[in-house]
Amino acid sequence: MTSWWFLLLTAAVVAIVVITVAWIMTTASRLDRLHIRYDKAWQALDSALGRRAVVARSISDALTRAPTDTDTSIRHADKLKRLSLRAERADRDDREDAENALSAALAQIRPASLSPQLAAELADAEARVLIARRFHNDAVRDIATLRRRRPVRWLRLAGTASEPLHFEIAERQLSPQFEAAAPRSSARVVVLDQHDRVLLLRGRDPEGSGEFFWFTVGGGVEPGESLRETAVRELREETGRDVPVRSLRGPLWKRSEVFSFNGTVMRSEEEFFVVRTGEFVPSMTGLTDLENRVVSDYKWCTPSEMETLAMAGEKVYPEELPRLVGEAAAVLEGEREVVTPRRIH
Repeated sequence: MTSWWFLLLTAAVVAIVVITVAWIMTTASRLDRLHIRYDKAWQALDSALGRRAVVARSISDALTRAPTDTDTSIRHADKLKRLSLRAERADRDDREDAENALSAALAQIRPASLSPQLAAELADAEARVLIARRFHNDAVRDIATLRRRRPVRWLRLAGTASEPLHFEIAERQLSPQFEAAAPRSSARVVVLDQHDRVLLLRGRDPEGSGEFFWFTVGGGVEPGESLRETAVRELREETGRDVPVRSLRGPLWKRSEVFSFNGTVMRSEEEFFVVRTGEFVPSMTGLTDLENRVVSDYKWCTPSEMETLAMAGEKVYPEELPRLVGEAAAVLEGEREVVTPRRIH
């Protein structure tokens, strides 16, 4: 008997050691991937800020050459040029202050006073900064969440790498010219199976960094369509699944987002419907040429699986989706009424 107990104890100890080592290696690898993602996000933000500085100098030159030059406009043009150069040359510790000073100077520029081309370039540059800063701060948040777990701190799995910091600069609303140039009303569908798993598509921006992300079925409203009709059409085109319009519940949520896709910056106004189906294998035969370049896979995901994907560096949109599944299921079961869609992120 003693030998059996000894063997069982030894096997248990070995199993615990193996599981612990596997967890340590997995967590260390995840930290490494998150830091790589952060480095890429900082490079993208640095590039976007650099482009904004170049646009600021173009505005400075335009103000200087304007036929109605005044001492005030000339001084502002000189200030813009000086602040843009300072922002480009600032080191990481001083970059926030320099970029905020440039933001304040650009906020005094009225888009109507610029040529349409220059106003569009400014709006595009500011939108790209906004997008890049959000990706950067998302990466910082994910690293901080993992590094602050007690086992990670106790075992010093982050090594000597310093914890990255959020980059905070003032943002202003996009100019009216930009909003008018790229409006996009979209209907999206949260498809739940019998186990309350959500159907997500995996894709990447063909003109982007190559990072993968996961998203719900849906797309832009075509002329003459209602949001519900768009939702049904997009579900059929992107998955091959045809559902009656009356089976959709909602819209439950709405979301405004500025993003860069296929080389174009867009502002999207999205409304989300929910529908329940049995589990099925999506058919991709209805995708357009562009969608075939974007979509590469699909997955039925539980909320915890969505969080795991995000922690691995593949974002899930909308970001609140893991916390919304319970609400969607309650609406589908008639346990909750939908009055007006609420705003999510």
